[in-house]
Amino acid sequence: MKLKLCFLALFVCSLSLQAQEYFPKNDGVKTKNSNYTAFTNAKIYVTPSNIIENSTLLIQNGKVKAVGSSVTIPKNAITIDLDGKNVYPSFIDIFSSFGISEPNKPKDSERPQYDASREGYYWNDHIMPEQRAIEKFSFDKKKAKELLEVGFGVVNTHVNDGIVRGTSMLVTLNENGNDNERIIAEDVAQFLSFEKSKSSRQAYPTSLMGAIALLRQMYYDANWYAGGNAESKDLSLEALNDNKKLPQIFAADDKLNDLRAAKLANEFQLNYLIKGGGNEFERIGEIKETEATYILPLNFPEAYDVSDPYMAGKIALEEMLLWNQAPTNPKVLAENEVRFAFTAADNKKLSDFKTNLLKAIKYGLDKTKALEALTTLPANLLKANETIGSLEKGRYANFLITSGDVFDKETILYENWVQGNKHVVNDMNIVDLRGDYSLKINGENYDLALTGEPDKLKPELKKGTTKIASSVDYTNGWFHLFFNPEGEKDEFVRLSSKISTSEKLIGNAVLPNGNEGTWTATRNSSAFKKEDKEEDTDSIYKVLPVTYPNKAFGMASLPVPRDILFKNATVWTSEDVGVLENTDVLVKNGKIAKIGTDLSSSGAEVIDATGKHLTAGIIDEHSHIAAASINEAGHNSSAEVTIEDVVNSEDSDIYRNLSGGVTTIQILHGSANPIGGRSAIIKLKWGEDPEDLLMEDRAKFIKFALGENVKQSNWGDAQTVRFPQTRMGVEQVFTDYFQRAQEYDKKWKAYNSFSSSKKKNTKAPRYDVELETLAEILNKERFISCHSYVQSEINMLMKVADKFNFNINTFTHILEGYKVADKMKEHGVGGSTFSDWWAYKYEVNDAIPYNAAIMHNQGVTVAINSDDGEMSRRLNQEAAKTVKYGGMSEEEAWKFVTINPAKLLHIDEHVGSIKEGKDADLVLWNNHPMSIYAIAEKTIIEGAVYYDYEEMKKKEKEIQKKKNELTNMMIREKNKGVKTKTPTVKEEEEFHCDTLIYQL
Repeated sequence: MKLKLCFLALFVCSLSLQAQEYFPKNDGVKTKNSNYTAFTNAKIYVTPSNIIENSTLLIQNGKVKAVGSSVTIPKNAITIDLDGKNVYPSFIDIFSSFGISEPNKPKDSERPQYDASREGYYWNDHIMPEQRAIEKFSFDKKKAKELLEVGFGVVNTHVNDGIVRGTSMLVTLNENGNDNERIIAEDVAQFLSFEKSKSSRQAYPTSLMGAIALLRQMYYDANWYAGGNAESKDLSLEALNDNKKLPQIFAADDKLNDLRAAKLANEFQLNYLIKGGGNEFERIGEIKETEATYILPLNFPEAYDVSDPYMAGKIALEEMLLWNQAPTNPKVLAENEVRFAFTAADNKKLSDFKTNLLKAIKYGLDKTKALEALTTLPANLLKANETIGSLEKGRYANFLITSGDVFDKETILYENWVQGNKHVVNDMNIVDLRGDYSLKINGENYDLALTGEPDKLKPELKKGTTKIASSVDYTNGWFHLFFNPEGEKDEFVRLSSKISTSEKLIGNAVLPNGNEGTWTATRNSSAFKKEDKEEDTDSIYKVLPVTYPNKAFGMASLPVPRDILFKNATVWTSEDVGVLENTDVLVKNGKIAKIGTDLSSSGAEVIDATGKHLTAGIIDEHSHIAAASINEAGHNSSAEVTIEDVVNSEDSDIYRNLSGGVTTIQILHGSANPIGGRSAIIKLKWGEDPEDLLMEDRAKFIKFALGENVKQSNWGDAQTVRFPQTRMGVEQVFTDYFQRAQEYDKKWKAYNSFSSSKKKNTKAPRYDVELETLAEILNKERFISCHSYVQSEINMLMKVADKFNFNINTFTHILEGYKVADKMKEHGVGGSTFSDWWAYKYEVNDAIPYNAAIMHNQGVTVAINSDDGEMSRRLNQEAAKTVKYGGMSEEEAWKFVTINPAKLLHIDEHVGSIKEGKDADLVLWNNHPMSIYAIAEKTIIEGAVYYDYEEMKKKEKEIQKKKNELTNMMIREKNKGVKTKTPTVKEEEEFHCDTLIYQL
């Protein structure tokens, strides 16, 4: 830290030395130019909404001195006539890493690093609020030139590395200045993300949910530290608390991550400026509800090359839709009154930023909103509106001079002035010659087309239908055209002209034989008029409507609860009354209102269920679908993480599960550690946002695990660093954590019993999310689902629970449950098992398909689970296997996938059976529900139909129609010469207990 402070002191000192006016100057004259410069007769955009025609901009010493239609021009002023031209504030990029080099990567090692590599800082290397951009900044002239030529004058640059990245700096792109002049402000905003640092190998977090949990604990720690409760100094937390007053910019980079970031900000009363992913339009309702301001990238996806029908068929509909709809993202946000600024951060080529900005405007974005997003809004967000973002008096003289509307394609950007220094992009005096001409040379007629940039023309010369190779040079107002009329001989026609107008070119010609003559070229049309005509019909494609989710089988609108009367069904109640023949079930207001015969209800939709079977929705006690990450493997305990933070409402497995009659699942953390993360119990409401999937009144659960995975038996020889490495060690992990949680709980209970006055004089305990969660188990407020196989470990965990006076709720997998069923019954634990999985790893060699029946017969509450995204849609058939293996009755077998998992999850008051007053989570089958021929015709959740078999068949045809329509658009795009990309097959990640992936 001392070294860093010394470096910073030297850096600031060097800036100060450069600024001292009394220092000698030996590299030029010392007299400072304090002349005024007046730009007259221009259309000036002082702000996006304050536009003055025929006005004057007066600048001096890099600042705006006056602007308006009646500005008095001082005698010593340099006057530049901008008649017919526009002046705009230069653009601001609010999210940049300009001038900051990539972090140094640590040496590779197969062995993981679990502890932080720094002392005196936060316990996690990926939290670096003390990091300052100004300490790592070096002006990049090449990149500055690229940014200037797009229109940027100021960037807010930061170190693009880590979960908490530290503070940014506001710097101009003034090529002629020094850093002392360029740097407008230090420590402007604090940057955050969900991405780990590239400069550290520290393992934690290994998942998106781990990153969220780390941020959550960090904020708790910062508040605790600010209260003076810590015994030691933490430079990271001090910096974090100092930075709280700054704007907080969060790189989320995807619509669902936007919502996750906003939820975290709301939890701690923060206001994030959220950098989105360009797909916010797909969840615009939820995005608007965040009330956040967004930073939008303009990196619209390229069309696919769909010339190969086979490869084209592999492209996911959602990828094709994104290409089609992404250009509307800014317009949709603007229409919904969501504030946003733009950034070029995600554009590999800066020229694409301008191209996509113009495309967004063509797709409906208001030009005033576009200009605000590049000028006044980022200036206001960065609290720098008194110095940049407009051309009001006292602001920096950062402005663009253009030939016309800055958002019109034909407009030429002439100059970009930054802090009163001119950067020439295109010669302001150059005449734009682009267009089609009729060329005459000594009586010979040609057709000449000039395209490209105004100062870099590309010629196309024809005589009749014959193309003639030619080249152009256009510099300093002189136009020269060279071509070989014969093609084979090394003889050229040389044309030259001093340009004053673009309508008719007149000049001298030197023929191949040396004779001289004259030539004329008369303009037929402007290049832009021709291009605009093509774009009106080709470039602006029909935008397909957004669905929920915006992919295959998405819904045009979200389902709503309906009053439904099922008539004459065979009703599998999963209650003591059993199976009821020829029975009616009435659904009202999302609940099961009545069960009986000859029921009627005015206004209800009547469904004839004669010959069909009506059951409660299937419940999967152990699932890994519908999540963005499953394992947090960075520690041997990850009780601080929760699947609820990473529910993925757009996983196609949700729809597939609905087709198999599944309505409710528990998404469990994986088995990467003995103490895993907290669960999410969700209803499969296809199309809803993640928060709306979470079941109301759900119980609290957490995943524990035993066996091979948690001791890293199959992780490789290098993975021997983390404790435990044996089954004995696993027991010690549980004992140690519960002992510490017990002590933690006592501390908090004692502190909370103090009077207000005593609390003021007592240091508060540290709030630890991990230990808080484990204390909930001890207090019987949270329940354990434990991944288990071997009987010895099953016994061990029950003994640990007995020692700390709580019960294990569920042993999941439990393939040796038949060996300890009597002890399970005595302990009061349930079993959620596979029907007949066997021998897929060593510790399941003793599995038998009679396991479920044996545990059931011993009085254990038994469920059949999937632990697999594919099997979960056939749990009806998995339940049927227990009839064959163990002689279970059909009614009892069906309870294994309905009321029993509901009991294990403590949600049986709401779901799991057909009973009056319960949620109307129902499935209508065309056959016996455990038959391999059974089809779920309708899957209903809380009275709303989320899956309909007939509608599904219609959607299949709609998908093909949409893909065909989008394919034709992409073919047109390629035929126009627009760059396309090779098709790729995007497969959704299938998670399992042992899946380790950091997915954003």
